[in-house]
Amino acid sequence: MTKGEALASFDREPTGTEGPTPGVTFRRTGKAGRIRLNKPKSLNALDHEMALAIHAALDEWAKDDAVKLVVIDAVGDKAFCAGGDIAALYHAGRAGDYQSARRFFADEYRMNRAIARYPKPYVAMMDGIVMGGGVGLSAHGDLRIVTERSMVAMPECGIGLIPDVGGTLVLANAPGRLGEYLGLTGFRMKAADAILAGFADRFLLSSKIAEAIARLEETGDPAAIADLYEAPEGGELDGRMESIDRLFAGDDAAAILTALSVDGGEFATKTAETIRRGSPLSVAVTLELVRAARADPAIETSLAREYRYTYRAQTQGDILEGTRAAVIDKDRAPRWPVQRIEDLPRQKVEAMLAPLGKDELTFDEKAEEV
Repeated sequence: MTKGEALASFDREPTGTEGPTPGVTFRRTGKAGRIRLNKPKSLNALDHEMALAIHAALDEWAKDDAVKLVVIDAVGDKAFCAGGDIAALYHAGRAGDYQSARRFFADEYRMNRAIARYPKPYVAMMDGIVMGGGVGLSAHGDLRIVTERSMVAMPECGIGLIPDVGGTLVLANAPGRLGEYLGLTGFRMKAADAILAGFADRFLLSSKIAEAIARLEETGDPAAIADLYEAPEGGELDGRMESIDRLFAGDDAAAILTALSVDGGEFATKTAETIRRGSPLSVAVTLELVRAARADPAIETSLAREYRYTYRAQTQGDILEGTRAAVIDKDRAPRWPVQRIEDLPRQKVEAMLAPLGKDELTFDEKAEEV
């Protein structure tokens, strides 16, 4: 399915009807365009068809004067969206089909950019697990709401990928060196930490989500739920900022690991162990991309840089082995081609981030239909 086909099939009926795409429903209720992820058994994992349908709905509602804002939430109390459907990409890649993953990433990133550039308020109810693709569906919005059940993370280094979906830009905008820490470790943030890091804006008890959405549907105004917000319980990261800023200032991942080793404290030791469990290639590239996004903060350039890696991830990267260990065999023992970050050739990092020529990610409408 192309984005054009998704738009053609998108529900245009009156208020209360739902769209036909499996895994996600759409409806117009009051003044709100409503997106609801509906794959609770798979933790609302995002697939290609869902990404295309969401993008099509956003395009349609952008032109509809009756829609004043968009609200996205999910079925179930475990997850908003725990990431992309990487198992499907694994099986396609093992079969020699690399284009499926490339098309998925390209269309997903175009959807992420549409959210970031959306002309109307975009409100995300980040209740439950929010990882990977779930961050792309929420963190670029105008109002990102977390609850006591929220757990937000970008753990891609552990599966041989990178924090993508524009995640390197979100990490780059985090205070101090927090973006480097979160990107390299995949630290799981609860509500207060997600707000501190810039992945979320406000805290709301999960029991009040239904009331909040009803007000948004009625008014079309994000300010209508301001009195429902509360202060979350304290997080872990605020008290660690001095250490994080000091330990993650190194020029490259090897230097950061050296600083952690020299420190030798409990936090530094556990952090180093976590980083070393990830793909050395992913760790090195993630550090580079976060710092590149900090220097050049446009969403389009961050997504295009990320796409250079994900385009090559199945053929030159570690994602197939990482997915095997984490999702397929579940042995949690990936056999990375390069075991130690200190042994990773600089040329390998440069090769993964080299321009793609005619295959560079673009955001031209005509290109999206190819």
